[in-house]
Amino acid sequence: MKLTGRRESTNVDDRRGMSAAKMGGMGIGGIIVVLLMTFLSKGSIGLEDIINNVGTLNVTEQPEGGRKFTQEEQELAKFSKQILAGTEDVWTEEFKKLGRTYEPPKMVLYTGSVQTACGNGQSSMGPFYCSADQCLYIDLSFFSSMKQQLGADGDFAYAYVIAHEVGHHVEYLLGTLGKAHEQMSRLNEKDANKVSVRLELLADFYAGVWAYHDNEMFGSIEDGDLEEAIRCAQVIGDNYLQEKARGYSQPETFTHGTSKQRMKWLKLGLTTGDIRRGNTFECSDSEL
Repeated sequence: MKLTGRRESTNVDDRRGMSAAKMGGMGIGGIIVVLLMTFLSKGSIGLEDIINNVGTLNVTEQPEGGRKFTQEEQELAKFSKQILAGTEDVWTEEFKKLGRTYEPPKMVLYTGSVQTACGNGQSSMGPFYCSADQCLYIDLSFFSSMKQQLGADGDFAYAYVIAHEVGHHVEYLLGTLGKAHEQMSRLNEKDANKVSVRLELLADFYAGVWAYHDNEMFGSIEDGDLEEAIRCAQVIGDNYLQEKARGYSQPETFTHGTSKQRMKWLKLGLTTGDIRRGNTFECSDSEL
Protein backbone atom coordinates (compact mmCIF):
# COMPACT_ATOMS: atom_id res chain seq x y z
CA MET A 1 0.00 0.00 0.00
CA LYS A 2 1.09 3.56 -0.68
CA LEU A 3 0.90 5.33 2.67
CA THR A 4 3.76 7.83 2.38
CA GLY A 5 2.73 11.17 3.81
CA ARG A 6 -0.60 9.86 5.10
CA ARG A 7 -1.79 11.15 8.44
CA GLU A 8 -2.00 9.00 11.57
CA SER A 9 -5.21 8.81 13.56
CA THR A 10 -5.22 10.36 17.02
CA ASN A 11 -8.09 8.10 18.11
CA VAL A 12 -5.58 5.65 19.52
CA ASP A 13 -4.93 4.46 23.07
CA ASP A 14 -1.49 2.87 23.19
CA ARG A 15 -1.35 0.48 26.17
CA ARG A 16 1.42 -1.76 24.88
CA GLY A 17 3.59 -3.20 27.62
CA MET A 18 0.99 -2.55 30.33
CA SER A 19 -0.47 -5.40 32.37
CA ALA A 20 -4.21 -5.95 32.52
CA ALA A 21 -4.06 -5.23 36.25
CA LYS A 22 -2.46 -1.85 35.66
CA MET A 23 -4.96 -1.02 32.98
CA GLY A 24 -7.78 -1.73 35.40
CA GLY A 25 -7.14 1.66 36.98
CA MET A 26 -7.92 3.43 33.74
CA GLY A 27 -11.65 3.35 34.41
CA ILE A 28 -12.57 0.57 31.97
CA GLY A 29 -14.73 -1.92 33.82
CA GLY A 30 -15.24 -5.50 32.82
CA ILE A 31 -15.81 -9.02 34.03
CA ILE A 32 -13.44 -11.71 32.79
CA VAL A 33 -15.12 -13.30 29.79
CA VAL A 34 -13.95 -16.69 28.61
CA LEU A 35 -16.75 -18.10 26.48
CA LEU A 36 -17.34 -16.63 23.05
CA MET A 37 -21.10 -16.45 23.41
CA THR A 38 -20.70 -14.44 26.59
CA PHE A 39 -18.44 -12.09 24.69
CA LEU A 40 -20.97 -11.79 21.88
CA SER A 41 -23.88 -11.17 24.19
CA LYS A 42 -22.00 -8.24 25.70
CA GLY A 43 -21.45 -6.67 22.32
CA SER A 44 -18.02 -7.86 21.24
CA ILE A 45 -17.27 -9.47 17.93
CA GLY A 46 -14.06 -9.99 16.01
CA LEU A 47 -11.52 -12.54 14.83
CA GLU A 48 -11.58 -14.57 18.04
CA ASP A 49 -13.57 -17.39 16.43
CA ILE A 50 -10.74 -17.91 13.98
CA ILE A 51 -8.48 -18.75 16.86
CA ASN A 52 -11.12 -21.04 18.37
CA ASN A 53 -11.16 -23.00 15.11
CA VAL A 54 -7.40 -23.53 14.81
CA GLY A 55 -6.40 -23.45 18.46
CA THR A 56 -4.60 -20.68 20.30
CA LEU A 57 -2.16 -18.66 18.24
CA ASN A 58 1.27 -18.50 19.80
CA VAL A 59 1.45 -14.79 20.40
CA THR A 60 4.70 -13.80 22.11
CA GLU A 61 4.29 -12.22 25.51
CA GLN A 62 6.18 -8.95 25.79
CA PRO A 63 8.03 -7.66 28.88
CA GLU A 64 6.36 -4.91 30.86
CA GLY A 65 7.59 -1.65 32.24
CA GLY A 66 9.11 1.04 30.07
CA ARG A 67 10.49 -1.27 27.43
CA LYS A 68 11.67 0.09 24.11
CA PHE A 69 9.78 -1.03 21.05
CA THR A 70 11.59 -2.45 18.06
CA GLN A 71 11.59 -0.61 14.76
CA GLU A 72 9.23 -3.26 13.35
CA GLU A 73 6.79 -2.75 16.23
CA GLN A 74 6.83 1.00 15.78
CA GLU A 75 6.32 0.68 12.04
CA LEU A 76 3.31 -1.59 12.62
CA ALA A 77 1.89 0.90 15.12
CA LYS A 78 2.31 3.77 12.63
CA PHE A 79 0.81 1.65 9.86
CA SER A 80 -2.22 0.77 12.01
CA LYS A 81 -2.77 4.43 12.87
CA GLN A 82 -2.60 5.38 9.20
CA ILE A 83 -5.09 2.71 8.23
CA LEU A 84 -7.43 3.82 11.02
CA ALA A 85 -7.12 7.41 9.75
CA GLY A 86 -8.06 6.17 6.28
CA THR A 87 -11.18 4.50 7.64
CA GLU A 88 -12.10 7.75 9.38
CA ASP A 89 -11.77 9.73 6.14
CA VAL A 90 -13.73 7.21 4.07
CA TRP A 91 -16.55 6.51 6.50
CA THR A 92 -17.00 10.21 7.30
CA GLU A 93 -17.77 10.79 3.62
CA GLU A 94 -19.89 7.65 3.24
CA PHE A 95 -22.03 8.56 6.25
CA LYS A 96 -22.53 12.06 4.84
CA LYS A 97 -24.06 10.41 1.76
CA LEU A 98 -26.51 8.70 4.11
CA GLY A 99 -27.32 11.98 5.85
CA ARG A 100 -25.56 10.80 9.02
CA THR A 101 -22.51 11.74 11.06
CA TYR A 102 -19.71 9.22 11.45
CA GLU A 103 -18.37 8.84 14.97
CA PRO A 104 -15.01 7.04 14.72
CA PRO A 105 -14.03 4.26 17.10
CA LYS A 106 -10.94 4.30 19.24
CA MET A 107 -8.19 1.79 18.52
CA VAL A 108 -6.50 0.29 21.57
CA LEU A 109 -3.04 -1.19 21.08
CA TYR A 110 -2.14 -3.62 23.84
CA THR A 111 0.19 -6.46 24.78
CA GLY A 112 -0.95 -9.85 26.02
CA SER A 113 -4.26 -8.98 27.67
CA VAL A 114 -6.50 -5.97 28.04
CA GLN A 115 -9.49 -4.84 30.07
CA THR A 116 -12.47 -3.77 27.98
CA ALA A 117 -16.09 -2.87 28.63
CA CYS A 118 -16.88 -6.32 27.20
CA GLY A 119 -14.58 -8.17 29.58
CA ASN A 120 -10.99 -9.29 29.50
CA GLY A 121 -9.43 -9.60 26.04
CA GLN A 122 -6.48 -11.83 25.19
CA SER A 123 -3.94 -11.72 22.37
CA SER A 124 -4.85 -15.28 21.45
CA MET A 125 -8.35 -14.10 20.49
CA GLY A 126 -7.00 -11.93 17.71
CA PRO A 127 -8.23 -8.38 17.01
CA PHE A 128 -11.81 -7.71 18.12
CA TYR A 129 -14.37 -4.93 18.42
CA CYS A 130 -16.34 -4.09 21.56
CA SER A 131 -19.48 -2.06 20.97
CA ALA A 132 -19.90 -1.36 24.70
CA ASP A 133 -16.95 1.06 24.57
CA GLN A 134 -16.81 1.47 20.76
CA CYS A 135 -13.17 0.39 20.63
CA LEU A 136 -11.26 -2.04 18.49
CA TYR A 137 -8.47 -3.91 20.24
CA ILE A 138 -5.28 -5.11 18.57
CA ASP A 139 -2.13 -6.77 19.84
CA LEU A 140 0.23 -6.00 16.96
CA SER A 141 2.06 -9.30 17.38
CA PHE A 142 -1.07 -10.87 15.87
CA PHE A 143 0.16 -9.81 12.45
CA SER A 144 3.32 -11.88 12.87
CA SER A 145 1.23 -14.83 14.05
CA MET A 146 -1.11 -14.36 11.10
CA LYS A 147 1.86 -14.57 8.73
CA GLN A 148 3.56 -17.53 10.40
CA GLN A 149 0.56 -19.68 11.25
CA LEU A 150 -2.08 -18.75 8.68
CA GLY A 151 0.15 -17.83 5.76
CA ALA A 152 -1.60 -14.47 5.38
CA ASP A 153 0.93 -11.70 4.87
CA GLY A 154 1.30 -8.23 3.39
CA ASP A 155 0.33 -4.73 4.42
CA PHE A 156 -3.01 -4.86 2.61
CA ALA A 157 -3.88 -8.11 4.35
CA TYR A 158 -3.14 -6.41 7.68
CA ALA A 159 -5.18 -3.38 6.62
CA TYR A 160 -8.09 -5.69 5.80
CA VAL A 161 -8.02 -7.04 9.36
CA ILE A 162 -8.24 -3.53 10.81
CA ALA A 163 -10.89 -2.43 8.30
CA HIS A 164 -12.94 -5.55 9.11
CA GLU A 165 -13.08 -4.59 12.79
CA VAL A 166 -13.98 -1.02 11.85
CA GLY A 167 -16.69 -2.62 9.73
CA HIS A 168 -18.25 -3.94 12.93
CA HIS A 169 -18.23 -0.38 14.26
CA VAL A 170 -20.07 0.72 11.13
CA GLU A 171 -22.58 -2.06 11.81
CA TYR A 172 -22.95 -0.73 15.34
CA LEU A 173 -23.55 2.86 14.22
CA LEU A 174 -26.11 1.76 11.64
CA GLY A 175 -27.93 -0.37 14.22
CA THR A 176 -27.22 -3.68 12.52
CA LEU A 177 -24.95 -5.05 15.22
CA GLY A 178 -27.35 -4.40 18.09
CA LYS A 179 -30.30 -5.95 16.27
CA ALA A 180 -28.24 -9.01 15.36
CA HIS A 181 -27.00 -9.52 18.91
CA GLU A 182 -30.52 -9.17 20.28
CA GLN A 183 -31.69 -11.78 17.77
CA MET A 184 -28.79 -14.11 18.61
CA SER A 185 -29.63 -13.98 22.30
CA ARG A 186 -33.00 -15.60 21.54
CA LEU A 187 -31.69 -18.37 19.27
CA ASN A 188 -30.05 -21.71 19.81
CA GLU A 189 -26.33 -21.93 19.08
CA LYS A 190 -26.68 -23.27 15.54
CA ASP A 191 -29.07 -20.52 14.45
CA ALA A 192 -27.13 -17.85 16.32
CA ASN A 193 -24.03 -18.92 14.39
CA LYS A 194 -25.88 -18.23 11.14
CA VAL A 195 -26.58 -14.67 12.25
CA SER A 196 -22.93 -14.27 13.24
CA VAL A 197 -21.87 -15.35 9.75
CA ARG A 198 -24.00 -12.60 8.22
CA LEU A 199 -22.44 -10.02 10.53
CA GLU A 200 -18.94 -11.16 9.64
CA LEU A 201 -19.59 -11.19 5.91
CA LEU A 202 -21.05 -7.71 6.16
CA ALA A 203 -17.90 -6.53 7.97
CA ASP A 204 -15.86 -8.10 5.15
CA PHE A 205 -17.98 -6.19 2.64
CA TYR A 206 -17.48 -2.93 4.54
CA ALA A 207 -13.72 -3.56 4.59
CA GLY A 208 -13.89 -3.82 0.80
CA VAL A 209 -15.95 -0.62 0.55
CA TRP A 210 -13.33 1.17 2.62
CA ALA A 211 -10.51 -0.08 0.37
CA TYR A 212 -12.35 1.04 -2.77
CA HIS A 213 -12.81 4.60 -1.51
CA ASP A 214 -9.42 4.81 0.18
CA ASN A 215 -7.87 4.07 -3.20
CA GLU A 216 -10.13 6.65 -4.85
CA MET A 217 -9.04 9.26 -2.32
CA PHE A 218 -5.34 8.47 -2.00
CA GLY A 219 -4.31 6.03 -4.73
CA SER A 220 -3.26 3.64 -1.99
CA ILE A 221 -3.63 0.26 -3.71
CA GLU A 222 -0.55 -1.18 -5.40
CA ASP A 223 0.02 -4.26 -7.54
CA GLY A 224 -0.48 -7.38 -5.46
CA ASP A 225 -2.51 -5.69 -2.73
CA LEU A 226 -5.85 -7.10 -3.80
CA GLU A 227 -4.37 -10.58 -3.99
CA GLU A 228 -3.08 -10.20 -0.42
CA ALA A 229 -6.53 -9.32 0.88
CA ILE A 230 -8.26 -12.09 -1.06
CA ARG A 231 -5.70 -14.61 0.16
CA CYS A 232 -6.29 -13.45 3.73
CA ALA A 233 -10.06 -13.79 3.31
CA GLN A 234 -9.52 -17.30 2.01
CA VAL A 235 -7.37 -18.59 4.86
CA ILE A 236 -9.66 -17.18 7.56
CA GLY A 237 -12.72 -18.94 6.18
CA ASP A 238 -14.26 -21.27 8.77
CA ASN A 239 -14.06 -24.29 6.48
CA TYR A 240 -10.38 -23.69 5.63
CA LEU A 241 -9.39 -23.25 9.26
CA GLN A 242 -11.34 -26.24 10.54
CA GLU A 243 -10.04 -28.51 7.80
CA LYS A 244 -6.50 -27.32 8.47
CA ALA A 245 -6.85 -28.02 12.20
CA ARG A 246 -9.05 -31.15 12.20
CA GLY A 247 -9.05 -32.55 8.69
CA TYR A 248 -12.79 -31.87 8.35
CA SER A 249 -15.26 -29.02 8.85
CA GLN A 250 -18.58 -28.67 10.66
CA PRO A 251 -20.76 -26.11 8.82
CA GLU A 252 -23.19 -25.80 11.74
CA THR A 253 -20.36 -24.33 13.84
CA PHE A 254 -19.31 -21.71 11.28
CA THR A 255 -19.43 -18.19 12.72
CA HIS A 256 -17.50 -16.15 10.12
CA GLY A 257 -18.36 -17.79 6.80
CA THR A 258 -16.59 -20.02 4.33
CA SER A 259 -13.54 -18.97 2.34
CA LYS A 260 -15.71 -18.60 -0.76
CA GLN A 261 -18.22 -16.41 1.07
CA ARG A 262 -15.60 -14.19 2.67
CA MET A 263 -13.80 -13.65 -0.63
CA LYS A 264 -17.12 -12.95 -2.37
CA TRP A 265 -18.24 -10.20 -0.02
CA LEU A 266 -14.80 -8.61 0.26
CA LYS A 267 -14.56 -8.55 -3.54
CA LEU A 268 -18.05 -7.04 -3.84
CA GLY A 269 -17.06 -4.15 -1.61
CA LEU A 270 -13.72 -3.76 -3.37
CA THR A 271 -15.23 -3.61 -6.84
CA THR A 272 -18.35 -1.52 -6.19
CA GLY A 273 -17.62 0.70 -3.20
CA ASP A 274 -21.40 0.89 -2.83
CA ILE A 275 -22.54 0.55 0.78
CA ARG A 276 -26.07 -0.20 -0.44
CA ARG A 277 -24.87 -3.53 -1.83
CA GLY A 278 -24.19 -4.84 1.67
CA ASN A 279 -27.33 -6.94 1.97
CA THR A 280 -26.07 -10.02 3.81
CA PHE A 281 -29.16 -9.95 6.04
CA GLU A 282 -31.48 -9.93 3.05
CA CYS A 283 -29.90 -12.85 1.19
CA SER A 284 -30.96 -16.46 1.48
CA ASP A 285 -28.41 -18.92 2.82
CA SER A 286 -27.68 -20.11 -0.71
CA GLU A 287 -27.10 -16.56 -1.91
CA LEU A 288 -24.49 -15.83 0.74
